[in-house]
Amino acid sequence: MPIAAFSETPGDVRLGKIFGDLLVDLSLAAPELPRTVKAFLEAGPAAREIFDRVTRASAPPLRCVDVAFHAPIPDPEKFLGIGMNYADHSAEAEKLGLEKPKFQKWFNKQVSCIVGPHDDVVMPNVSGDLDYEVELAVVIGRRCRNVNRADARSVIGGYMIVNDVSVRDWQFRSPTVTLGKSFDTHGPTGPWLTLDHEIADPHDLDLKTFINDELRQSGNTRHLIFDIYDQIAHLSQVMTLKPGDILATGTPAGVGIAYNPPRFLKKGDIMRLEIEGLGSIRNTVVDEN
Repeated sequence: MPIAAFSETPGDVRLGKIFGDLLVDLSLAAPELPRTVKAFLEAGPAAREIFDRVTRASAPPLRCVDVAFHAPIPDPEKFLGIGMNYADHSAEAEKLGLEKPKFQKWFNKQVSCIVGPHDDVVMPNVSGDLDYEVELAVVIGRRCRNVNRADARSVIGGYMIVNDVSVRDWQFRSPTVTLGKSFDTHGPTGPWLTLDHEIADPHDLDLKTFINDELRQSGNTRHLIFDIYDQIAHLSQVMTLKPGDILATGTPAGVGIAYNPPRFLKKGDIMRLEIEGLGSIRNTVVDEN
């Protein structure tokens, strides 16, 4: 069952174990567990054993609709994204004059962009080119370096949804694209962390984006150009990956900039992103104050 960060009252963020539409408060059911998802991952197998013993009867359950969910990992050391990593998205990007990458093309999303699964996304005053990207987020579960592809799954802690919100004009002003990917509120994640063992095959998950209930993106992770294990093997040659690090693995076709004319987001638009087995996140576009 997934692990979530939630609150019943503002400021009191706790961990919960999800059982369908119910949640068990881990501060009551297993008070010895760490208090954050990242600390839970850092604690390793011992914490996982305690978590697995929690049942729906371990504490009075709460209804998910009655609590607020927060970003599962609001403070990763690294939040990395890979560009043009679905065949169909790469093809639509080529029509915009972008060359199909020969190697993995990684960029940073600054961690200050992270918000929760139902938080608002701010339309910045400096641009109207606001776009959406549904992506499978892989969360690293243990410290690792120089991981072989064959061992890559063993370092994954779990999966969640991320909206790689992008400010396109700022993105294309710099070859690093980091600024256009890192505006405040432009990293909604969640709704919770689904642990790795719960997903039979992370390379066979449907992804969808709805804008105001209109389907804009529909893909499957089987169409990744560089799959998850290749991504981990590649990145870990460069840097030590640590528990809680977030890897956004790419987006399928259908982003707003690829339409003719572009269909960028507007104030009031509601983005609903779904990934099979991981739930959904829902964010509303608001003006910058």
